[in-house]
Amino acid sequence: MKQRLQKLIAAAGLASRRQAESWIAAGRVRVNGRVARLGEQADPSRDCIEIDGRPLPRREPPICILLNKPAGCLTTRRDPQGRPTVFDLVRDVPVRLFAVGRLDYNTEGLLLLTNDGALAHHLAHPRHEVDKTYLVRVRGRLTPQKIRQLESGVRLEDGMTAPARVRPGAQSGSHQWFEITIHEGRNRQVRRMCQAVGLPVSRLRRIRFAFLDLGDLAPGRWRKLSPQELVRLKSL
Repeated sequence: MKQRLQKLIAAAGLASRRQAESWIAAGRVRVNGRVARLGEQADPSRDCIEIDGRPLPRREPPICILLNKPAGCLTTRRDPQGRPTVFDLVRDVPVRLFAVGRLDYNTEGLLLLTNDGALAHHLAHPRHEVDKTYLVRVRGRLTPQKIRQLESGVRLEDGMTAPARVRPGAQSGSHQWFEITIHEGRNRQVRRMCQAVGLPVSRLRRIRFAFLDLGDLAPGRWRKLSPQELVRLKSL
């Protein structure tokens, strides 16, 4: 069955769809010996697809890993400053993995990694409205007014956020804990939303992604999702 080349490349675990599109635009992809065009489709069972002269590899069985990301760790493959990355924690996984979205350097918690580029793209796309829940510690008090602001949407420099769901937690001295659930994935969104309502974040941990949670997984550790969990993820 014919599919767009960028989707086939992503499904093979070589790159994200966006990166695959840049490869096609740069003339690095050929179909049956001819330089491919952006938007072109091919059938991997009948067509010879090559990237930089090498055949498109057969797709590895899809896997998805749930990692408890520690703070002080980047969601990137390489860092020019030599700081640790999430991929350092999964070096013994024998396939190339992609992160589903990002957690910033100081944010902890649940991060999904997969060799299925199409799945990573699907789960990270805001159109699918996949819930992500964070445990937040802020300086200040979460008043009813601030809860209403967060639940109504907050105006940020890149536009209004979608409404969030907030569940207040314990007050600890000058700090307050609470849970917030969003389905967008903007850069540092929870931190910026809290800052916008006068609640600077002092600790941030993602505790759920859709139906998945951390369980008793220690920071820096990971587990492979079961086939049943993978099927549920693909249906979101």
